[in-house]
Amino acid sequence: MMRNFFIFSTVTFWLAVAVFWAADVWLPDEAPRPDSVAANKTWTLVEISQHDTAEDCWMAIDGAVYNLTAYLPEHPSNPAVILPWCGKEATEAYHTKTKGRPHSSRADQMLSTYLIGTLIRP
Repeated sequence: MMRNFFIFSTVTFWLAVAVFWAADVWLPDEAPRPDSVAANKTWTLVEISQHDTAEDCWMAIDGAVYNLTAYLPEHPSNPAVILPWCGKEATEAYHTKTKGRPHSSRADQMLSTYLIGTLIRP
């Protein structure tokens, strides 16, 4: 009796592992993000300047516009470091961290997840 239970449990376990592995291989991770749609949306500095608080923080960096509101609490340093740049063009601040040091490539990858459009310069 116990041996049959052990065999059944083992087979069930490995079957479940195989199903999860197959699902990971053949199913997409998530719905593709329409970055091209976000990149086609355009914003002016006047529009961006209306989003200058911790509860609504947008920035223009390298000609792209990002909504960093959700990221502020996750920033490794104090969010107060970022707040002065909310609602502004912050390319230089981003590339130098205002101390002459660039952000990491990981930060660049994370930044792309907050893309909401492109900056239009007058």
